[in-house]
Amino acid sequence: MKGDFKEGPSLAPIAALAGDPARANMLAALMGGKALTASELASEAGVTVQTASSHLAKLAAGGLIAGLRQGRHRYFRLSDGDVAEMLEKIMHVAARAGHLRTRPGPSDPLIRKARVCYDHLAGEMGVHLFESLIAAGHIAERHDTVRLTHRGETFMGKFGIALAELSQQRRPLCRACLDWSMRRHHLAGSLGAALLQRIYTLGWAAGERGSRAVIFTKSGETKFTRLLAR
Repeated sequence: MKGDFKEGPSLAPIAALAGDPARANMLAALMGGKALTASELASEAGVTVQTASSHLAKLAAGGLIAGLRQGRHRYFRLSDGDVAEMLEKIMHVAARAGHLRTRPGPSDPLIRKARVCYDHLAGEMGVHLFESLIAAGHIAERHDTVRLTHRGETFMGKFGIALAELSQQRRPLCRACLDWSMRRHHLAGSLGAALLQRIYTLGWAAGERGSRAVIFTKSGETKFTRLLAR
């Protein structure tokens, strides 16, 4: 009979988990890369802590989040980069289809300019980083595959990125991540994460408290632009 030969992974359970409004808000909050408590996630979702705990249990059972305990507190984070990539792509499709928040907050322009996408730089400045590295020949993109070139290895070394350490990680060194606000790619993978941490270490930018926004100082933005002009 028609429909009897369905094979492969089932989309419905994951879609149902991410599709609930409260859980969607929780997952979006965790896209900032920080581990949050049930109380913090309840506030993000606009529900009680008891209701949030029920949602978190479902998300954990579905493999979308992981819990960790520190002292008396229990924190939650996205289970891995694959989940973050899935959420970013869903946000891209939602933005393309016009499903935007009806009342943008005051930080929205900042979020669009520069933000954390799990652990790497996104937004206008993230896309500028990705496209500048390609234009300079530091990374190469072909058929959705991104790799670091020999020229790029030299560039990253001079910028203070420890490539030998990154190569020991299980995750890909370079990966293109579709940016929901720019509708172009930014750089993910262990290299994308290392570049954002290096920007923080140099004091060029810092994360905005309670937001995914990355705030560049005036001099930091100038140095960032000069770096990519090399």
